[in-house]
Amino acid sequence: MRKACKVMIWFVLVLFILLSDKRLNSFEVPKEPILCTETGMHTAPIYRIAIDAQNQFLVTGSIDKTVRVWELSTGRPLKILRPPIEKGLAGRILAVAITPDGKTIACAGRTGFAWEKSQSIYLFDRESGRLVHRIKNLPDVSIYHLIYSKDSRFLVATLGEGKGIRIYRTADYSIVGEDKDYGNHVYAADFDPNGRLITGSHDGLIRLYGGDFKLIMKKKAPGGNKPSAVSFSPDGSNIVVGFGDSSKVDVLSGRDLSYQYSPDTSGVAKGGFISVCWSSDGEFLYAGKTWSPVFIRKWSKEGKRGWGWGNGYKDLPVGDYDINHILPRKEGGVIFCSSHPAFWVFDENDKKTIYKNPSIAEYRGSYKEFLISQDGNTIQFGYEILGQSPARFSISERSLKVDSPKEKTLSPPMTTAPGLNITDWEYSYNPKLNGKLLIPSRNESSYCLAISPDKNAFLIGTSIFIHLYDREGNQKWQSLPPSYVYSVNISGNGRVAAAALGDGTLRWYRIKDGQELLAFFPHADKKRWILWTPSGYYDASPGAEELIGWHVNNGNEEAADFFPVSRFRGTCYRPDIIAKTLETLDEAEAIKLANKKSGKKVEELPVAKILPPVVSILSPKDGLEVSEKEIEVKFEVRSPSGEPVTNVKVLVDGRPVEKSSAIIEIQKDQGIRTTRVAISERDSEISIIAENRHAASEPATVKLRWSGKVKEDEFTIKPKLYVLAIGVSKYEDKSLTLGFAAKDAQDFAESLLKQKGGLYRDVVVKVLTDEKATKDEIIDGLDWISKETTSKDVAIVFLAGHGINDSGGVYYYLPVNANMDKLRRTGVPFTEVKNTVASLAGKTILFIDTCYAGNIMGARAVAADITRIVNELASAENGAVVFASSTGKQYSFENTDWENGAFTKAVVEGINGKADYIGKGRITINMLDLYVSERVKELTKGKQTPATAKPQTIPDFPLVLKR
Repeated sequence: MRKACKVMIWFVLVLFILLSDKRLNSFEVPKEPILCTETGMHTAPIYRIAIDAQNQFLVTGSIDKTVRVWELSTGRPLKILRPPIEKGLAGRILAVAITPDGKTIACAGRTGFAWEKSQSIYLFDRESGRLVHRIKNLPDVSIYHLIYSKDSRFLVATLGEGKGIRIYRTADYSIVGEDKDYGNHVYAADFDPNGRLITGSHDGLIRLYGGDFKLIMKKKAPGGNKPSAVSFSPDGSNIVVGFGDSSKVDVLSGRDLSYQYSPDTSGVAKGGFISVCWSSDGEFLYAGKTWSPVFIRKWSKEGKRGWGWGNGYKDLPVGDYDINHILPRKEGGVIFCSSHPAFWVFDENDKKTIYKNPSIAEYRGSYKEFLISQDGNTIQFGYEILGQSPARFSISERSLKVDSPKEKTLSPPMTTAPGLNITDWEYSYNPKLNGKLLIPSRNESSYCLAISPDKNAFLIGTSIFIHLYDREGNQKWQSLPPSYVYSVNISGNGRVAAAALGDGTLRWYRIKDGQELLAFFPHADKKRWILWTPSGYYDASPGAEELIGWHVNNGNEEAADFFPVSRFRGTCYRPDIIAKTLETLDEAEAIKLANKKSGKKVEELPVAKILPPVVSILSPKDGLEVSEKEIEVKFEVRSPSGEPVTNVKVLVDGRPVEKSSAIIEIQKDQGIRTTRVAISERDSEISIIAENRHAASEPATVKLRWSGKVKEDEFTIKPKLYVLAIGVSKYEDKSLTLGFAAKDAQDFAESLLKQKGGLYRDVVVKVLTDEKATKDEIIDGLDWISKETTSKDVAIVFLAGHGINDSGGVYYYLPVNANMDKLRRTGVPFTEVKNTVASLAGKTILFIDTCYAGNIMGARAVAADITRIVNELASAENGAVVFASSTGKQYSFENTDWENGAFTKAVVEGINGKADYIGKGRITINMLDLYVSERVKELTKGKQTPATAKPQTIPDFPLVLKR
């Protein structure tokens, strides 16, 4: 008895502890940071969009787990909303809605967690981006559609797997109605102006509800068995229905669901219309077709036969991807989204006014062109569908070569082998081995196959997993990648698998157990790329550090934070670890070997402990029109890591404001501060950056539109241009002698002197070459340009000569009197350049050509990690536009025929007018970047690839006039 009593007491005590544990009881979402790509656009299909009544805002939701808010008139990105997520499926967004007044955004999809066994709807304040409410305890099935009533009083959610619909009152988001009597997924719903509700379900039925949400009637639409889209006409008199299993479109009565007519869908051989809508005036019908060819069919006169165009309709071509959702514009025309992912805006004349395409490579149908080397170190892929626009990437060389021909050392995936009769694996739900079904799931589609070199195993990539099977069809492992798997391949040595995914990434896996080793993202601009390990150590090309980052959940009831990996450059930028990961097939071992060689000791990446601050601008609002030259800015600073904020920077158009701008802390306990900022009489961007001892925050930015008028007789002063050009060819140490570095600096400075009287009222140049370019003179030159440049001016620094890293990784520019044995005392450390850049008040541009080696004829070999330098200088907190002569382990070439380096020759040609592609007489930063990039590749026959990096806070601007 006593023993039983003790057991009972122990049980009660344990239960009490469990119930008292706040973490367990509150079911907190994962706190560990999660690596994600971030390109400024979705990287996975957009299934739903939403717009407010005034058509000011467009909301897009994607299975990439983000919701994005856009300015509808321009397509300008305004906000990224990040609900809590997990690795795997949790967090995928399938549905979005916005209140008619544009104030609140709802999103849902696979927005539940395994331990909750339910789904959630997240509600965000559109202006601030804050998560303001969570509707909990929905059934544990996908939420496919959300829609607000026209008067904003109600929100409807449609569910999968026969779970029906739920209706919520927006005053408190309490449930006021539901209908669970459904036999399949509910993909569609719409409100009419009087509050009636229509739904379409794959159980074949259309249901009509009254304003009290009681079911009025349900009927089967004659056109198909899977109604996937429904839309009321503007006056509610009719309903249009599209189907997922039929090419028909039906128009039903909005009063009693009786069949009225079917618009002409002739010529549609296969595919359905899973998105439909009426025009805002009810005159036209639109429907988006699935399957190739994809188009939007537009019918005149409500789609009634015999009206309007010759056959009553016209087809609007939109590409090769399913149109998932169409909405009418208030002024006429439509907005729609696709699986690519992309969105379009067409006006009332069917003219495309906005097209926002993704920044990812497209790997569909390209498995034959997905090549891999014997050791897995090099892969070839295509940026475009079917393997078009080929490129080759080498991990060891840190090089991306675009438009690369096939190499004999690279092999395509093996898809046939004796004794392995693998069938139905390409775009099929039924892949088989010798007639045996391999994947018994109708929810998982197979896309690609690769047989191992020894023919004893094979990979199948699907819409969900990568599977490895043995010769008998036994699954050895499966790995869950973040997106569809369009191509797979296995290295010749059989140790590594590679996969091309729908999110634009390429990934390497250990064949032994399916462990991911590396991930690679090549941006669609065909210049930028980033390569990383699962723990977050990375290598990147110039300007590419913002392409991935850490998603950090803040619990169930708050929006997550996102930090680009650039915020952790000092710890995470480790090309040495990347280089050894594929060699060792083990990230932990690669870290140990790289640390041993470099003398570093970090073995575990403590991201959560070194998070930078987070800044939010509370006022003024983004897009506000102003007429005052001094603006009060109110902002909030949070510190997720708990580290105190050590500094706050205020920038206008990407450059620091005058130091006299005081920052006043007005609510210390909430981190709210205010400052007054002077702006010019033009459109401006104000940015706030906060720092702690570890890193600087992402800039919080608002764009202000100038509405005031400048007096006609007011004299506008042009800026001055200050140029510091440094080049060393004839070093005191004869072994360092170069050919044209000094001449490069002189020619560069002379090209800019011609700009006096153009964009600039004056051009002031200081040139330091050869014997004049001592350490003291260079530091004095940096001090000179820092002191002379005002906020209205432009500063340019040009460096040509040797650059080198010491044993500790510190970069030095070598002056004429450099001593390789006494670098600290005789070299110019990178900190001198960085501090100068950060202190310059005006726009700042650097041209860096320090990739030289005197012992290589005709080439300047990379002696330092220039990529890290470029990315650091071009970060928002330093704010420089940086042009670099080459990337990776490339040489920077020079030629006696040019009497210049290839980079300087291209820059000077561009400045002198050849970069004026559009003939307007002004050459902008982006135009010069394009010219230099193409010209250097032409001069060096593709052996040298220059790079440009520009802070996100600085828009493109004119640099010179064509002279």
